[in-house]
Amino acid sequence: MTAVDDRPTAEVGLLERPARPVAGPRDILRDLGPRYAANGLIGLVFSCTGPVAVILAAGAAGGLSAPQLASWIFGVFVLNGLLTIAMSVAYRQPLGFFWTIPGTVLVGGSLTHLSWAEVVGAFFVTAALVTVLGASGMVRRVMEALPMPIVMAMVAGVFLKFGIDLVVALGSDVAIAAPMVIVFLLLSSVAVMGKWMPPILGALLAGVAAVALSGRFSPTGSDSAVFAAPVFTAPQFTWSAILELVVPLAITVLVVQNGQGIAVLRSAGHNPPVNVSAIACGLWSFPAACVGAVSTCLTGPTNALLVASGDRARQYTAAITCGTLAIGFGLFAPLFVRWMIAAPAAFVATLGGLAMLKALQGAFVAGFAHKHTMGALVAFVVTASSITVWNIGAAFWGLVAGVAVSWLMERPDFSR
Repeated sequence: MTAVDDRPTAEVGLLERPARPVAGPRDILRDLGPRYAANGLIGLVFSCTGPVAVILAAGAAGGLSAPQLASWIFGVFVLNGLLTIAMSVAYRQPLGFFWTIPGTVLVGGSLTHLSWAEVVGAFFVTAALVTVLGASGMVRRVMEALPMPIVMAMVAGVFLKFGIDLVVALGSDVAIAAPMVIVFLLLSSVAVMGKWMPPILGALLAGVAAVALSGRFSPTGSDSAVFAAPVFTAPQFTWSAILELVVPLAITVLVVQNGQGIAVLRSAGHNPPVNVSAIACGLWSFPAACVGAVSTCLTGPTNALLVASGDRARQYTAAITCGTLAIGFGLFAPLFVRWMIAAPAAFVATLGGLAMLKALQGAFVAGFAHKHTMGALVAFVVTASSITVWNIGAAFWGLVAGVAVSWLMERPDFSR
């Protein structure tokens, strides 16, 4: 295997240099395998189910039209799919970019009293702020100053919901969830079978078969559109929208979402380009805003799925697969959204829960194994509470509370 420049980002200046040599088509085809393709597929399935439902709910709250919703979905998948491919090839790491889900929830609440044009204007201002903060180098300094156990405990609090949803799905819809769990455990415990088929791919196929046999796949709706068409909304810049949305959106991108993504990738042995990722999120949020899409981020859950298994040096192909499939999903967004919504909720919950088990385990181990354990516990509890203060979600407050408590009660851990 070709040697790759894998130096820590702190050694390469403000703008982290790409990997050397850059991955070419032959390298990608050589490194791509069924396990990595499956991880990329599962990452895409996760992104285009629950998170898309959040977009649909936010749009419904604001009375957005079907073309506007399709344009939003087009932006978050096609544009971010292109960014995912470009960054993963350049840095030879799995760098999955999608959109801020907490930010989407925030936008849904704001659309009850702000116009869509005002929200789009806030998207543009947020893109500028994120770009400036990324270019300043401040983001990487903040990430390096945060104690990793506390960050990983925050990640565990975010991921906990996926594990709980898995248990709930087993109790509420055993006909769909049980076959998926059984196949996953069988492929995971029998090494020979696991090599033949990745466990999560087996669970996906078992779920598809269970849904088909149950006869509960029933797409509805009169919209027969197949291709998504971008819709440009002229931004309207108002102080009310800027003050309400810009700072919370920037925090969810740079601290909450990017913080999760960086922590997940570092725990898997990668050295993600923190500053370049922040700048990319800011710059890419400009064209996203043009088509009515919320800000871009280095997502945590999807990257956790991309690094769920396989050799570290080959995991970038899972991100390339995910980005490629995301482009296809975005282009056919109306069609695929109807299909995803038609599947039973237990199918999505079980698939996401099984896929996130290893990431959840790793987050708990990294958060509570050594130092900062009390701060980590506080960060986990606050994050899992789903509390929202000043339009800023629980993950951010979990970090703040965890660091504060650890500084008061575990000060020696900071000096080690």
